[in-house]
Parts: sequence; C-alpha cells; structure tokens
Amino acid sequence: MTLAPVSFAHAADGGAGDETADGGRGEATRTVTGHLEPGAPDYVYLPVDVPRGVREIHVSYTYDRPDVPAGTTGNALDIGIFDERGTGAGGRGFRGWSGGFRTEFAISADRAATTPAYLPGPVRAGRWHVVLGPYTVAPQGLDYEVTITLRYGPAGETAPPRFPPERARGRGRAWYRGDCHLHTVHSDGARTPAEVAAAARARKLDFLTTTEHNTSSGHAAWEGLWGDDLLILCGEEVTTRNGHYLAVGTDPGMFVDWRYRARDDAYARYARRIHAAGGLVVPAHPNCPFVGCQWKFGYEGADAVEVWNGPWTTDDELAVAAWDNALPAGREGGGRGGWTDWLPAVGNSDAHRDGQVVGLPQTVVLADDLSRHAVLAGLRAGRSWLAESADVDVDFTATGPRGEHAGIGERLRTAPDARVTVRLKVTGGPAKAQVRFMTDEGQLYATTLADGAGTVEWRTTPSYAAFVRAEVRHPAADGGAGGLPGAMAAMTNPIWLGH
Repeated sequence: MTLAPVSFAHAADGGAGDETADGGRGEATRTVTGHLEPGAPDYVYLPVDVPRGVREIHVSYTYDRPDVPAGTTGNALDIGIFDERGTGAGGRGFRGWSGGFRTEFAISADRAATTPAYLPGPVRAGRWHVVLGPYTVAPQGLDYEVTITLRYGPAGETAPPRFPPERARGRGRAWYRGDCHLHTVHSDGARTPAEVAAAARARKLDFLTTTEHNTSSGHAAWEGLWGDDLLILCGEEVTTRNGHYLAVGTDPGMFVDWRYRARDDAYARYARRIHAAGGLVVPAHPNCPFVGCQWKFGYEGADAVEVWNGPWTTDDELAVAAWDNALPAGREGGGRGGWTDWLPAVGNSDAHRDGQVVGLPQTVVLADDLSRHAVLAGLRAGRSWLAESADVDVDFTATGPRGEHAGIGERLRTAPDARVTVRLKVTGGPAKAQVRFMTDEGQLYATTLADGAGTVEWRTTPSYAAFVRAEVRHPAADGGAGGLPGAMAAMTNPIWLGH
C-alpha cells in the first residue's frame, strides 16, 4: 500500500510547507496523519520527495492505543525507511528499521549523529519512503501521525565502516563457546555493543554474533570490542510475519530483507543469498507463542535450528521434542555442501537487556580454529552441544568393538550388531543432575549424578539405536509429579551409529 507523496519542493528556499517551514533555521517539516483498518497490508509506504541540499532527515511518529476486549490484539506500529534507490525486494534502498522500539530516528552522513538501527550516509535527492508496519491493529483501527523534518546544509562525508576481523587467536582445534542471537541498541536491545562484549567475556564466551532485527547497522558498531579472545560474527535476525530466523556469520554489511510471509514463496531465495554470503540459516525460537514468532516456513534450506532460547521454558521443551522427532529421518550425504541433511540444534540467549543473561544458553562448537569459516563449519556439521553456562562441561563419545570412535555430530561406522559403548563425562552440572540418553526410540537409559559430575556409560548396538544424544537436566521442580523432566543444563547433538 502506497500513500500520497509528501513534497518538500519549495522548502529549501524557505517556502511555506503543509504545516511549518523555517528557511532561516535551515529546516522544513511536514506532518501526515492517517488511519488503518484491521486487515491493513503488512507494510504501508509513505513517499517523501527529498530535494537537493539536505543534510539530515528526521522522522518521528505516534499512534493511538485504544482499549481492546480481553483476548484481542491492540495496536502496534513499526517503522523504517528506504532511500531514493527504491523499496524493491532485496532492500537495495534500505536505510534502517527500528520496528516499534523507537518513536523517532535521524539519518545523515555523520555516523555518530545517525540513530542506531539506521545506516549513515548522504541524504540524496529523490523519492524516499517511510515504511509503516502495522504489526497488529485493534478492532477500532489505528490512527497514526508521521512528522518528517529535513535539515539543510552540506551533506558531509561518511567514514568507511570498520567491520570485525574474521579470525581471532583461539586455541587451534578446540571447543569454542558462543552466543549467536543477541540484541543491542541497534534494534530493540537496551545494551550497547560494548556492554554486550563485556558480558560475553564475563561469561567466558569465545565468539558471538550480532543479530539485530531487520537491519545490518550493528555490523560496524563493534570497533575496538573484538580481540584475540573474542571473535565477533555479523548477522541479522530476520523478523517476518511468519517467524524469525537468524542469518549467522554473513558477509559484513549484508542486509537480508524480511518483508514476506510463507505464502509469498520468497524465503528460499533469501536463504540462498545467505548461503552465498557464507552464512547459516537458523530458524529462531520456532515454538515461541507470540504473534508472528511461530516458524511457518518449514526447514528446507536451514542449516540448524534454535531449540533453546534464553532461560529454559515449555517453548524450548516443545522445540526440542519437534527437533528430536525429525532426527530419525536424517541421513548422511546429500545435504548442502556435502554435509549431513539432519538439522543440528543450537542454543542462544536472545538477550536484550539487564536481567537477560548473555550466554544463557550457549552453543559449544568443535572448530579447527577460532575463525568465521571454522566456527560456521562446526555448527553446520552439528559438532556442537548446548549448555546453560561455561561452568558446565561435557565429553560425549561412542566407541566400537575394534576401537572405532565417534564424537558429537559424527557417525560411528560399525556393524549393526556390534557392541557400542556410549560414554558421557559431566563436570559442573547441577546437584542431582538427571542424565538421559535419547535415541530414535526415545529415552533408553537414565541415571542421576548426585553432585552434578561423573562419567556415565551405556552399551547398545546400531540395530537398537540409530543415534544417541545426551541430556543433562536439573531435577524437576515438582519432583516429577507432572510427568515433565526438569530444566535443561546441557544437551548434545546426536552421534550416529552404523553404516
């Protein structure tokens, strides 16, 4: 839906605007009001004709929030902007998106003066578009007011962005801990990148991914925050109306468009673009109950799935169950790039602000070194496990009768009737930790570690268990009376058994 254009044709000369214009101060303002009914398009475009000589564009907006009956969604209106290059799919003209987190923003060539979530650069002449996203609309409809102010003067120059390096010193081939779903002030987070980096180091993380909602502005916001001890990857949380997904480890500066639903047959195209840019596609919190968060696109083209998001909840329990149910259909070979086509599990904090813990949970990945390429390769292959903190450590292996050996995400190639020893070593787990070995038939072995540490062994055959994965859980809060296990402390991706 496109509205009538807003014109500033005479404003640069101090001519009268629709409401105010002040050539003496070098700025001009226009205000637009409107009304949206339930069933409005997902995105409403307000064209703004920007003349030459503009130094900065400033946009603010408000909308009403009427009372609604219980069980009915109220008004929520997101906002962003595209420049004179247009609003076409793929986002060539994209200049920023703040969703519903901000009521105003400014864009100029000055990086420091440009609002986080928006891309600095000159305000060139042409038709810009303010984008309104009516996320939900009350039965009474939604009244909005958008105010655009142009400030005139020399455009200035934009300093080239400094993106994070693709490699940190690391420890060679080792297990590295990371959090690939984080937000800062560059979307709807309250922390600065500096605060997130400090929290990551305090939680003993080796890497993190910046994943702001529907913007790439955060990619250049980490200068001076990376180091030999911390690898920072670029990415995005692509927030569609039919679920969210993470673009993890993409080329710096890459923007991924979000303006589509499952019915639009566009997701596969963007998944291919992410892969071409070296990144991973990871559906996020697929069972989240909030509006627009449930994953509706299917898992074709995905590289992993986020089954644990923040502190453990029933949403995560459902996500793990759905992921586990799909594992028996997995097989080796035929996947993208020669990897297995089963879908590895990852866990991330999705932390936004104080009280939400960075690295709760975290994904621990076996990588050849602490580099973008190696970390993504380990995640894609499923050589990883999930933990609630760096205090928890696990070592999970399977050994065949002739010394054959396999670790997490690997296949132990041995005869169907061969005796296989599965071994799990746990340190730093919760008191009375509940250890479970899960297979394609479900749970086949369980025990308790009184002090949260110890080694557990179980013997099976490939004909009995096509795969084995391990869980370490807290005791159930109700003592198991409700039939549900306790919160997760750690879990692994599977070890596959047999040819």
